[in-house]
Amino acid sequence: MPTIRTATAADAAALAAIYRPYVEQTDVTFELTAPDAAEFCRRMEKTLLRHPYLVAEEDGVILGYAYASPLIDRRAADAAAEVSSYVHWDARGKGVGKALLQALEQHLKAQNVGAVYACITCPNPQSEAFYGKLGYTPCARFHRCAFKFGAWKDVVWMEKHILPHEDVPNPFVPFSALETK
Repeated sequence: MPTIRTATAADAAALAAIYRPYVEQTDVTFELTAPDAAEFCRRMEKTLLRHPYLVAEEDGVILGYAYASPLIDRRAADAAAEVSSYVHWDARGKGVGKALLQALEQHLKAQNVGAVYACITCPNPQSEAFYGKLGYTPCARFHRCAFKFGAWKDVVWMEKHILPHEDVPNPFVPFSALETK
């Protein structure tokens, strides 16, 4: 099983290489142009101020990555986050994505994030089944909200509650403030 650790700027080129085929060959992301390593580095640094950005590594090779971002970029919604994960084409189906998301959820719990959401392009039965096995359930569907590869795409949102909803939630702890990463 791979080691899960916090992403660093040195990982940017490897992460960009993992992401490129998803942009260029699939509709699982709505980006039309794959970002380069410099853009990846900028995105990672911004994300890491508030949320986790993790990589799965085995024998010095990065097999995948996962990160969280604000579900709604307003402080009243700090107890919710969107999660995203991408696994190297050759490492799919080997438990890398599951390990990344489980680690991501543990970090988010430490931050007092109680609800996590995944946005999935439809149809995508593999991703829906993947998140379903991890306890996510469908909560919304947006019809024809994006256009890629000459066709309109729907998205389904899936949610999972990872902490109980208290009457008053514990304050959000930025990832950059956690003692152990």
